[in-house]
Amino acid sequence: MATYHIETYGCTSNRGESREIERALRDGGHRPAPGPDEADVAILNTCTVVEKTERNMLRRAEELADETAELVITGCMALAQGEAFREAGIDAEVLHWDAVPEHVLNGECPTVTPDVDPVLDGVVGILPIARGCMSNCSYCITKFATGRVDSPSVEENVAKARALVHAGAKEIRVTGQDTGVYGWDTGERKLPELLDRICDIDGEFRVRLGMANPGGIHGIHEELADVFARNEKLYDFIHAPVQSGSDEVLEAMRRQHRVGKFREVVETFDDRLDEWTLSTDFIVGFPTETAEDHERSMELLREVRPEKINVTRFSKRPGTDAADMKGLGGTIKKERSKAMSELKMQVVGEAYGSMVGTEREVLVVEEGTADSVKCRDGAYRQVIIQRAGERGIEVGEFLDVEVTGHNTVYAFGEPV
Repeated sequence: MATYHIETYGCTSNRGESREIERALRDGGHRPAPGPDEADVAILNTCTVVEKTERNMLRRAEELADETAELVITGCMALAQGEAFREAGIDAEVLHWDAVPEHVLNGECPTVTPDVDPVLDGVVGILPIARGCMSNCSYCITKFATGRVDSPSVEENVAKARALVHAGAKEIRVTGQDTGVYGWDTGERKLPELLDRICDIDGEFRVRLGMANPGGIHGIHEELADVFARNEKLYDFIHAPVQSGSDEVLEAMRRQHRVGKFREVVETFDDRLDEWTLSTDFIVGFPTETAEDHERSMELLREVRPEKINVTRFSKRPGTDAADMKGLGGTIKKERSKAMSELKMQVVGEAYGSMVGTEREVLVVEEGTADSVKCRDGAYRQVIIQRAGERGIEVGEFLDVEVTGHNTVYAFGEPV
């Protein structure tokens, strides 16, 4: 999918959740549509305060289901009374807030289109460094929209990054369908040079590298790990979506890597960096996935223990080769997704639990809810500081904090 429309009803908390959903979609290369009738997906973030509100939510859901290609319903009514939408015959996916971006992205490469320019969102600068992809995954529809990789020069991207810093960016997010193949179309692997050059820009800011497929970065993973090790401005974070722990499934997916290459990338970063965050994705229930394949994925997750994990249930996309495969039943996909999601929460919770009692520098990235702010440490792990307003803490500040607790997928910190 390339375009989205999002509507939000209810309280400030709901608006904050919609902002997080929208940021994740924009970070993945998706862009807002002028209206629901022009969107590939509409997202309805619901409220359920009184009966009248619930009736309004049902009516609006019916309207959106008729106006758009696909409807996703989330928010309070979706979580508390999700069956009401099904009973009303509304054709929609009913999901928790956190699951919306993963569902929309569907395990595919981000869709960065030719009209996407650098964007400054608060203190976060989004920098698309290239368009297109070198892969031909059997389940991915975005390749039809983006084509082969097209890489602007290092100088052009550095100039865009410098402009973002001068405009006030404190965090630059380097994005693309597959950042690891930046420069392949010119015959050179330019990502390490680009990251070095961006980090050399004057100013106090941080840089986060966006999604890089394991097959794309494997050829430069040692050089890339050295770039991370010598640049303090670069978050010690990589997003390398493995998608499956089974080589047979990866072959059917037509992924350009096998599990061994993924492990080599992880081991190299383990050797070079004292503390870093691995983000990865798994597609559960691919048509050829057997019970043994699924267990291999579970074993890989237990082995490498990523600090951030996206679990997506396979869904067919029209025009892709995987759409013609005989799929697994919904119950099987649901059970496997539940098992992996439970393991995910255990693994991520342990990672954040290990932070408690440590001190670290964080960047205040954005406002949270109830007078809190969301921060990122050097490994791009999220730290929440509460009572920020009364303490005079502002977005864009760098602070030293002590981690005092955690809530599975983020930590709590107190200024030192």
